[in-house]
This record gives sequence, structure tokens and C-alpha cells, in this order.
Amino acid sequence: MGTFRKLLEPPYIDSIEWSKWHVFWVDERVVPKDHDDSNYKLAFDLFLSQVPILPGNVYAINDALSAEGAADDYETCLKHLVNSGVIAKSEASGFPKFDLQLLGMGPDGHVASLFPGHPLCKESKKWVTHILDSPKPPPERITFTFPVINSSANIALVVCGGGKADVVQRALGNSGKNEEPLPCQLVSPEGELKWFLDKSAASKL
Repeated sequence: MGTFRKLLEPPYIDSIEWSKWHVFWVDERVVPKDHDDSNYKLAFDLFLSQVPILPGNVYAINDALSAEGAADDYETCLKHLVNSGVIAKSEASGFPKFDLQLLGMGPDGHVASLFPGHPLCKESKKWVTHILDSPKPPPERITFTFPVINSSANIALVVCGGGKADVVQRALGNSGKNEEPLPCQLVSPEGELKWFLDKSAASKL
């Protein structure tokens, strides 16, 4: 977090062309934007409130809709932005091609709101979908699907904490076991995938 805060200080913050930034949510909890469970609230408090990104370039979900309605609305928004050239389109897949997606990983190996063994991990047509039974509360969420995640130009997968060390070892180590791939192991962008681990998360590698 200290390194991140330095990026928000001169001279770093002044060297970034913030007007060109567009910010989206790979997944979001379907709660009001001022709720403590809201990813939007977390991003706003830590980052968005401190940088001059144009308000119209920050694409939060419509929290007045149901989970299904919010997912459909967000997918419609993405398609409009692809058609208007704001978001690039992958020539290989036809899905939106984001410059960078920032992903975390849960202690069960989930990424976005795509959980181990859940049917949504196999969704191949939708850009954005919804989940009503998330194993991690709150249960109602929207999430990018793997085709959209994996069409990215770059992905940064950030993992912190000793409670995730076993899963990191399984995902990146040589376990020698014939196991069903974890969602984090299904992340495979068109460009580069970089894992960023703290010492605790990497302790079993």
C-alpha cells in the first residue's frame, strides 16, 4: 500500500494523463454504492477520490437494479463502448479487449466472482453475468465472464496473505495432482499475466 500511495504523490501523479483513463469493475457486489461491501466505495475511498479521472469515465453498476438487471445493463454499456471505439475489440475472440485487468484471488482460488465448481466458470457467450449464490457474502453479484477476462491485453493478479499460500502453491507450484483447475488457473489473457505475491502468499512456493 505504501508503494501505491507514492504513485498518488508528485511527481508521479502529475505525469499520468488521467483524462485517458476509463475505469470498470470486473465484478461488483449488488449493494448500494455507499455500502461497506461495495467495490466502488472501496475504489473511491482508496483511489478515485484522489485522482482527476473524468467522472464520466468511471463506469459503476446501476445499483438500483436486480443482480440480473445490473449485469445485463453493464453488458449493454460495454457493447456500446466497444461499438463507439472507447474499448478495443479482440480480433481473436470478438470480446472486449481491456488494456489491463486487475484481479485478486480468494483463499479458494476464485477470481472476480467466478468460484470453484460454479457453472459460471464455463459461461462462454455472455460478457457480464450475475450470481445469486456466491459462497462468499454478499451472495448477489455481477461478474465479467472468462472470455472477457481472457481477452485482456494484460492482467495483474494480486494475492496477499498466508491464508492463500496453499492455493498459490497449487496454482503455481508442481503439486503433481490431477485436480480440477481452480478459477485462478483459468486466467489466460491474450497478452501478459503477471502474479504479484507478498511474502506470506508466496511462502509455500
